[in-house]
Amino acid sequence: MALASTETTTSLDFGPAAALSCRECGARYDLGPSFACIECFGPLEIAYDFGRVTREQIAEGPTNIWRYRSLLPVPADVAAKPNMAPGWTKLVKADNLARELGIRSLHVKDDSGNPTHSFKDRVVAIAVEAARNFGFHTLSCSSTGNLAGAVTAAAARAGLDACVFIPADLEQAKIVMASVYGGRLVGIEGTYDDVNRFCSELIGDELGDKWGFVNVNLRPYYAEGSKTLAYEIAEQLGWRIPDQIVIPVASGSQLTKIDKAFKELIALGLVEDRPYKIFAAQAEGCSPVSAAYKAGHDVIRPVKPDTIAKSLAIGNPADGPYVLDIARRTGGAVEDVTDAEIVDAIRLLARTEGIFAETAGGVTVGVLRKLVASGRLDPEGETVVLNTGDGLKTLDAVADQARPTAVIRPSLDAFRTAIA
Repeated sequence: MALASTETTTSLDFGPAAALSCRECGARYDLGPSFACIECFGPLEIAYDFGRVTREQIAEGPTNIWRYRSLLPVPADVAAKPNMAPGWTKLVKADNLARELGIRSLHVKDDSGNPTHSFKDRVVAIAVEAARNFGFHTLSCSSTGNLAGAVTAAAARAGLDACVFIPADLEQAKIVMASVYGGRLVGIEGTYDDVNRFCSELIGDELGDKWGFVNVNLRPYYAEGSKTLAYEIAEQLGWRIPDQIVIPVASGSQLTKIDKAFKELIALGLVEDRPYKIFAAQAEGCSPVSAAYKAGHDVIRPVKPDTIAKSLAIGNPADGPYVLDIARRTGGAVEDVTDAEIVDAIRLLARTEGIFAETAGGVTVGVLRKLVASGRLDPEGETVVLNTGDGLKTLDAVADQARPTAVIRPSLDAFRTAIA
């Protein structure tokens, strides 16, 4: 594990980022490729010295995540560098789905429109800038699929080498996407948690020298990319925070950073300070956070994943305890859905709004439906649900019912008979 220096670093340019700060004990360190506190082994995150940030300044920026560069650990000239320029994806007003579920106001934040068709392009874009700052020559990661493709694509664009690690039984579409950009794609026998442990070992070996593992030694920077989802949602809603939001949970990092971003927007005076509820969504076959929430526990008990939602299949989620804290603090909840409910929700979103979500999107929509039915989500509140990836990546989930409505001879009579 690389540890941050206690001396001030002057050669790095991370914009408004001031230090690394421990989320547990508050110890601060110089910015560096570090991810754990040497005092208590708690996770490190970015602390900032924000200057004055206005809506007008943001609006003058590009239509991607770099419009928020003054709120991220990146240099001011980041937009001019070769990168994937993700973000500013659609916030779809989902009136048809809202009517189906009995909700007054519903939006879908559809992140399938990113360059590699998942939200992971956001976090990797920040990690690339950190890798450049630290002089790394290889970009790497442990991945449940979407991240591998985002890393290899971003590395190709940035002129970096790539070597990514995945569970060997990953969906074929994600394997194809991760391999097409070049670099090395290594399948590991076992679960994602096995892959992640291997990568942690590789960081301490000479084989991993000058490698930036986006979700390990670059994790404090990488994770900040998820904040841009919250910034965009608030800006696209007319600079307001929704009453309630449903977010998928794998490691839990995305949810914690969306909460962090909402609090930053409030502190900077960019949005009104008003209550909001955060709901976390998991697949039943990998639901350690949901299980802890329902049992009233503060400790997450690791599980062995068994679900079609492989992008959420992290059995030992690093940010699970923080997800519990946020759900409880905001008055939200943590819920899970079965694989059958995931598939049904994918079809529901496609049928009502024309959005083909990957299995993680089926999880959030399925949990949304469950929360409404149980009365835990206010049907009168302004609600946002996240779709974090494209359904073309997880075709197997819905392939069993994919067949023509009818097969006919090329004649009008045959068509009349078929539709009758």
